[in-house]
Amino acid sequence: MSLIAKFLGTVFAVLLAAYFVPGFHVESFYTAVLVALALGVLNITLRPILTILTLPLTIITLGLFSFVINAGLILLISSFVKGFSVDGFLPALFGGALIAVVGWALHKLI
Repeated sequence: MSLIAKFLGTVFAVLLAAYFVPGFHVESFYTAVLVALALGVLNITLRPILTILTLPLTIITLGLFSFVINAGLILLISSFVKGFSVDGFLPALFGGALIAVVGWALHKLI
């Protein structure tokens, strides 16, 4: 049950980012579901590798570089999910931060 709740929370966070962050565009609810699914797959497969490779930068920035990794993953997703676009790095950074904050809050609630 908590996996479904986390997934729906990520979908909600993507829609929330599209509403509040200028330059972060999602066409439909179905597109938000695809983005959340792709984000989940990339967070499981690619994020640990990137985190290990950038560990010195993450340590120097006290963990803030993880937001840059998240923004990069969002930009990667925007390149292959039709109906989802991000206008640049800063909207991806702010959208990723909002998605991370909503995910953290949801994790604390569940």
